[in-house]
Amino acid sequence: MPRRTKIALAVGGTVVAIPLIAVVVLLNYDWNHARPWLNAKATEALHRPVAIRGDLTLSWQKQPVAPSERTWRDWIPWPHLQARDVHMGNPPNMTQGDMAAAKSLSFSLNPFSLLHKEIAIPELRFESPHVELLRTDATTNNWTFVKNPPSKWKMDLDRVVFTQGVVHLADEVEKIDATAELDTLANDPKYSIGWKLSGNWNKQTITGHGKTGAVLALQDSSLPFPVQGDIKAGLINVAAEGTLKNPVHLAAVDMHLKVGGASMARLYPFTGLVLPETPAFTTQGHLLGNLAKGEAKWSYEDFTGRVGDSDISGKLAYQQDKPRGLMTGNVRSRLLQFKDLGPLIGADSNASKEARGVAPNQPSDKLLPVEKFKTERWTALDANVTFRAEHIVRTKQLPVSNLYTEFHLKDGVLKLTPLNFDFAGGNLASTVKLDGSGNKVKDAIAAELSATGKHIKLKELFPNMPQIQATVGEINAEAKLSATGNSVATLMASSNGELKALINDGTISKLLLEQMGLNIGNVVLAKLFGDKPVHLNCLAGDFAVEKGVAQTRTLIMDTEDAVVHVNGNVNLASEDIDLTLKPDSKGLRIVSLRSPIYVKGTLKHPDVSIDKGVLAMRAGGAIALATLAAPVAALAPLISGGSEKDNNCAALLAEAKEKPVAPPPGKPLSSKKAIK
Repeated sequence: MPRRTKIALAVGGTVVAIPLIAVVVLLNYDWNHARPWLNAKATEALHRPVAIRGDLTLSWQKQPVAPSERTWRDWIPWPHLQARDVHMGNPPNMTQGDMAAAKSLSFSLNPFSLLHKEIAIPELRFESPHVELLRTDATTNNWTFVKNPPSKWKMDLDRVVFTQGVVHLADEVEKIDATAELDTLANDPKYSIGWKLSGNWNKQTITGHGKTGAVLALQDSSLPFPVQGDIKAGLINVAAEGTLKNPVHLAAVDMHLKVGGASMARLYPFTGLVLPETPAFTTQGHLLGNLAKGEAKWSYEDFTGRVGDSDISGKLAYQQDKPRGLMTGNVRSRLLQFKDLGPLIGADSNASKEARGVAPNQPSDKLLPVEKFKTERWTALDANVTFRAEHIVRTKQLPVSNLYTEFHLKDGVLKLTPLNFDFAGGNLASTVKLDGSGNKVKDAIAAELSATGKHIKLKELFPNMPQIQATVGEINAEAKLSATGNSVATLMASSNGELKALINDGTISKLLLEQMGLNIGNVVLAKLFGDKPVHLNCLAGDFAVEKGVAQTRTLIMDTEDAVVHVNGNVNLASEDIDLTLKPDSKGLRIVSLRSPIYVKGTLKHPDVSIDKGVLAMRAGGAIALATLAAPVAALAPLISGGSEKDNNCAALLAEAKEKPVAPPPGKPLSSKKAIK
């Protein structure tokens, strides 16, 4: 054989032998000797300690690639490593210990990427992982992998596949200490992993269960990750089913969501959204989230549900922004139960408060709610939300409909502009401003109310009472109040302003007042007229409110039997009543109308008595009565606001301007005129 041929064969044999020898060596090499090198490179890439403590084995696998996309590199098998008893520690600035551990992990390694100092792993499989997620403050956690100082090696991980295991979250920021136990599911075409949740969130017990997919895509954000779960946290229940995109960074959410609980206000720890106190509620709808960092957007679309016994539906959206997020939306109710509005101002029972997670602090002897408003939450976001209720039902039915209001919350100032509704053939138009920013008054609300009621028909107010259907009278009223406080009780106790009302041509009875819930009027009526219905020509009232005391400027009632003048005040701070009714009989047939009536006691427990020692005299023995001319002038706008035809209040107040009437016996007349 020629020498050149021998050389050529030797070179060719060497070329062939080297890779064959390399393959034999690689297949028979004890890869446990490579653990220190792999540990060091993984530690350098992840900036935290990584240790393979068990056996390390190697096999060779071709990567699955579609024939149309295959290149020459895809014919070369990749090394597939399996490591047992793998541990990854916490970053240097946190408590040392394992962030994650697994019974085994396996992955294929792209050999070509190693030439560029890149550890490229298409898929990482964990068996029985145990993960400890820790967060100690807003900027320190163990799940953020920092890139500084830069490493010569970098990690490129595409997706994670896991089987049964445990994930524990200890978050000191959100006050969460919860554990999820994972297990594989058999014969489920959509979900591969089942989970059970237990622990605490904001000192409330949290439990839950659900299912997820097994493949967690880290690079392909378009690959949806299926999630289904039911969670109970304290007084809130949440059920959701849908998908997450790029779940590690929560890039997007698309789920059907059902939420229920004792009060919408209890959602604040979970959502950061300021929602009102409500009765028990449940809603379900379509939740969409686009969670770009610093610009997250959420929308809860086409939701329906119930709050107490009232139905609700609509759409809400939240936009993350600076200095605070903005919530917008439209909410409507076809049938709103009036009693379901009670928790908004704390006007529900102590048992109801306890059920919705609020301390049952309403004193048994107080009528005005003492539950404090949580104004510290009002600066958490801004809001522009409209609410419309087509029909409103009270326990004793009142004809209220078409409530419409717009909630505008900005910089801690809540405005209801407008707050309008139709009422018994008339309407009530109002605006409310509640400044809870703390700029004016610390830890309290500076409140302003302006309201006008017009053309409220008495016969429509009580459509089920035959004795009132022949009346043609109306109610017209105005209120302007300002106050400072942190509850309804403290707001009323500091209120200033005025209240005015005229009722023209109607019928009143004990039954009517019972339907209105006016216990004081009910008792007074029984003392004056017995239980019979009484025709009311006019009722005119004008109160000045100063530092929580509502003082009568004018309060006069004209019936077919008598004209009744009322003097005194109602102290809204102490809830004490001090009113004196002086009836002036139109006929001698009603002897009981000659005695003054005193209304004392409290708003919750009024006490009505008659002074039998003082008789109402007419003509020569008349009681002196205070002049009504000046106070009556203040009620003139309400007369013009009503119907001028058959307006008995106009005649009554015109007569009152000319006719002097007297203070209690022993005090001088305030007019030179005498009663004729």
